[in-house]
Amino acid sequence: MIEIFTGIISGIVSGMGMGGGTILILILSLFLGLDQHIAQATNLVFFVPTSITAIIVNIKNKTINWKIGIPVAFFGVIGAIIGAKISINLEVKTLKKFFGIFLLLIAIYQTYSLIKQYKYEKKNK
Repeated sequence: MIEIFTGIISGIVSGMGMGGGTILILILSLFLGLDQHIAQATNLVFFVPTSITAIIVNIKNKTINWKIGIPVAFFGVIGAIIGAKISINLEVKTLKKFFGIFLLLIAIYQTYSLIKQYKYEKKNK
């Protein structure tokens, strides 16, 4: 049952473009007890069909900036190859630390963005 809940929540967040894989990795490692390497690799299997689905919806809605998207995707593939090679050779403890730092940076950025948006809206009322 938790697998169904995990898939639905991660899919919704992923479809919204907010990094459903990050949530998926957390759930797989915290609640299902998977090793960090396995959780991250499982996320990659999850990522392909959900990304294709989101791409199709966004193509229909004409919300993709192809001039930015194509080069970012191309170099993202190169980065993914490099990242996979690096992560395979890292100990689980180190990989978890990097993942935690990544989540912390996302949280800081999101908090900063919300504060900035709040100040902007308050100023322009």
